[in-house]
Amino acid sequence: MASSGHVATLFEPLAGGKVRCTACARYCAIPEGSHGFCFVRKNVGGELRLLSYGKVAALQVDPVEKKPLSHFHPGSRVLSIGTVGCNWRCQYCQNAEISQEQVVSGRSMSPSSAVDAALRLECQGITFTYNEPTIFIEYALDVIREARGHGLFANFVTNGYMTPEAVDLLGPYLNAVSVDFKGSGEPGFMRRYITAKGPDPILSTMVGLQKRGVHVEVTDLIVPEVGDDVEALRTLARYVRDHLGAQTPFHLLRWHPDYKMLDLPQTPVKTLERLHAVAKEEGLEYVYLGNVWGHPLEHTYCPKCGEIVVERYGFFIRDWRLDAENRCQRCRHPIPIVGRLPEEYEPTFASPVN
Repeated sequence: MASSGHVATLFEPLAGGKVRCTACARYCAIPEGSHGFCFVRKNVGGELRLLSYGKVAALQVDPVEKKPLSHFHPGSRVLSIGTVGCNWRCQYCQNAEISQEQVVSGRSMSPSSAVDAALRLECQGITFTYNEPTIFIEYALDVIREARGHGLFANFVTNGYMTPEAVDLLGPYLNAVSVDFKGSGEPGFMRRYITAKGPDPILSTMVGLQKRGVHVEVTDLIVPEVGDDVEALRTLARYVRDHLGAQTPFHLLRWHPDYKMLDLPQTPVKTLERLHAVAKEEGLEYVYLGNVWGHPLEHTYCPKCGEIVVERYGFFIRDWRLDAENRCQRCRHPIPIVGRLPEEYEPTFASPVN
């Protein structure tokens, strides 16, 4: 692979030798020899190139529940892949050592090598995560195309700050997505702590992907004191209900101090419980607390009779109480989960660190 990178798909030429990147909602206009906000998409001779193509900076086998995806192929294993760079500047990023890296580095891994690794490690899918996969979408898509031929599913863990062009390109190939809001997408929080203008591109992305048949789950990282506004959460919950549907899984994630924000405490559990109640008030049927291992709001409850139908502990499934058609065993209400827990399922992941 040439050091100048892989020719990108998502860009358009501009006057004066500039190019406009059309992968993420920043729409960076990049002069010759310069890179975009993400540091990995560079204008080389009037052509946008992806410098991080096939350069894997993070590689790990995870349970799909860690993404978090609670209603998609439960109990499956995924090969998680990340590179360097990001289109956000989250002040609390737990993966800052790769997401905020400005020098492209990583282990060389072709799409076929990534799929071979997933198969060798007995994974059922591949996840693009740890940094924002939109910025390396061309590489991710090449991996996904290779993976489909081997029966593997693929999903993104994404901030959703994409363009319609990226959604159109990704939609036919992606199986599932976890769209990760921060601070409920409140614009002031996003400007100050993320360096992003607001949530509109994210809202459009998740609706656009769902319309293209992608399974969508929504997460919301709740940062105490500065990103725990009740009305912002209420607004987001209503949007999810009205545009994605009341059955959309919605995860409220506990925040912990990291990177440049070490002066705040972990999110109080009572804050998460209060926001959980708000999301339920707004009509969302499947609302979860994340990063609070052992909490009863990790479980999946039947919205009709209130029975626990999937009992969870962190990323592990302890009990599965659905019939062969994923209906509640007590009242036969259908639970919208893609796939079923494998009969041979055994939790083999011990770390509570997300």
